[in-house]
Formats: sequence, C-alpha cells, structure tokens
Amino acid sequence: SLDIALGIGGLPKGRIVEIYGPESSGKTTLALQTIAEAQKKGGICAFVDAEHALDPVYARKLGVDLQNLLISQPDTGEQALEITDTLVRSGAIDVLVIDSVAALTPRAEIEGEMGDSLPGLQARL
Repeated sequence: SLDIALGIGGLPKGRIVEIYGPESSGKTTLALQTIAEAQKKGGICAFVDAEHALDPVYARKLGVDLQNLLISQPDTGEQALEITDTLVRSGAIDVLVIDSVAALTPRAEIEGEMGDSLPGLQARL
C-alpha cells in the first residue's frame, strides 16, 4: 500500500529518507515494515537503535527476521554516526534505519554537568 501511495514502487534506493511525525505516529512501525519487506527480497538490513527501545516481539510480528538483522544500540550520537558511516561505506546494506535522529545525543551532553550550556551541539553532529 505504501508503493501505491507513493506511486513510484516504494522508497528510493541509495537515498536518505526521513520519516517525520509526532511520537507514537507509526514511524518505527513503518521502518520495521520496510526492513521486513527488504529482508523478504533477500536484502541485508541494519537497525541503529539510538533510543534503545527496539521491541523484538513487535518486530517479529511485523515480519522482521531478527536473526538476520544487524542491530546496534550506541551510547552516543557520535557512535551511532560512526556505525552508520561504516555500514554505508561497506556497500553491503540495503536498508539502514536510525531510530531516531532526535535520540542522537552528543557525547559532550551525556558527559557534561546538568545545566551546562551546549548550544548547537546536536546540530553539529
């Protein structure tokens, strides 16, 4: 049905697609369904779980093959982007999901003191 809605046969390969919306609006569900469909076609997929909230039971119900899904739960935004960069440069990944961009917390923010002013830190990531 996404193929029909987009009118172009799915998401474009080799492109960055950002799924934006309010909390609990189905962004992760759509991402997991995309992974499930890619896996059915033999694709190699990765899930960078910056939120540390991936529910394996729910993912399985959506058709995700967790045994063949590369899953990373980085501690910092920098780690997430390093992992992402390595996976993309490898050329071996068909679908890469970062869940979520908002959860990419910079190391300095994690290690800093409460109340520290760190303007533009996440934007620089």
